[in-house]
Amino acid sequence: MPLNTDHIRVTHAGSLPRTPELIAANAAKETDGVTPEFLDLLETSVVDVVRRQKDLGIDIPNDGEYGHTMANSVDYGAWWNYSFARLGGLEPTNVDRWADAQVHRSSPGNIVLTSFPDRRDRQAFNEAYNDPSSGILSHRKSVTQPKIAGPLTYTGQDLVASDIKNLKTGLAAAGLSDGFVASLSPGSCARVANEYYKSDEELVYACADAMREEYKAIVDAGLTVQLDDPSLAESWDQINPEPSLEDYLKFIQLRVEATNWALRDLPQEQIRLHVCWGSWHGPHTTDIPFADIIGSVLQVNAGAYSFEAANVRHEHEWRVWEDTKLPEGKVIIPGVVSHATNVVEHPDLVADRIVRFADVVGRENVIASTDCGLGGRVHPQIAFAKLEALGEGARRATSRLW
Repeated sequence: MPLNTDHIRVTHAGSLPRTPELIAANAAKETDGVTPEFLDLLETSVVDVVRRQKDLGIDIPNDGEYGHTMANSVDYGAWWNYSFARLGGLEPTNVDRWADAQVHRSSPGNIVLTSFPDRRDRQAFNEAYNDPSSGILSHRKSVTQPKIAGPLTYTGQDLVASDIKNLKTGLAAAGLSDGFVASLSPGSCARVANEYYKSDEELVYACADAMREEYKAIVDAGLTVQLDDPSLAESWDQINPEPSLEDYLKFIQLRVEATNWALRDLPQEQIRLHVCWGSWHGPHTTDIPFADIIGSVLQVNAGAYSFEAANVRHEHEWRVWEDTKLPEGKVIIPGVVSHATNVVEHPDLVADRIVRFADVVGRENVIASTDCGLGGRVHPQIAFAKLEALGEGARRATSRLW
């Protein structure tokens, strides 16, 4: 992964707010299908959002994940749901996993993920999660998820090709060369309901084999692939009762090894891993400490590691890097702006956060970012104000570090 030479480079974690026109077009696509008019709008929207990122100080932009369908302004799941249109072997269901009340209990040595409403944080704050005025899941549109009913295959060749083409068109128009495309990790892919594979290992490796096609297409196009993998951290809260750390590390080790299988022979300098604890605006009191999984995270054969470091549940964890040596040639992409609050960070605070990381791992090894995707989580006006603060904060940090 290239290192900083004369300034703190800036990126973000992926999803950006869709325009009202694109949201409406995505909704219409469900009945009208993909039309030439839709494809023209999608390309124009990507070109515009890449230029806007550049204007706000983003060195390494993406396509806003505009190729990942979002048909509502509030959407916590587009980063995951998009894959359903790109995988064979799935069957539709009428189940919305955010609302599915099924309970699955784990036992020592036997971890299974429970339903989303049965997460331990949601149980601890049940009244708040079920109060529509709390702001935790307000205005979320119900979306159903499929189940695996046959062998998983990758069928999204045309869709990922569209993502690549639109981003490269946007980069060329903005005079930029570096860009990234977000893609679902094997571990996150494996959280879809499974009625076909006989073991967790079979399931995770089938996801790895299928999603590898998308990773390879992005890398072969000269772009960076970002593996969205909240499953490494977020799954801890989805195991009920709380497991032992030993059992959990075994559980995610399978996902780490399958990810490396999917990444085999792909250049690490074009791969970045995004780790987070979920994008919903809940208390997050049951999040696993970063220190407990940092060893597992660094086993993934990526050139850069993106993680939450700005929200109030995880900001203190910058100290992990005082005790953890960053491997030679790798960089970190800490979130220094949060998706979990409407408060827009002051650029001086952003700069302080960047400098704090630079002092620990070296100024050349820090790329400033957001905690998670902003699209579907905060209002567009606020989201782009946060990106402006991110860009300005990086400029102020650069003046202190060089």
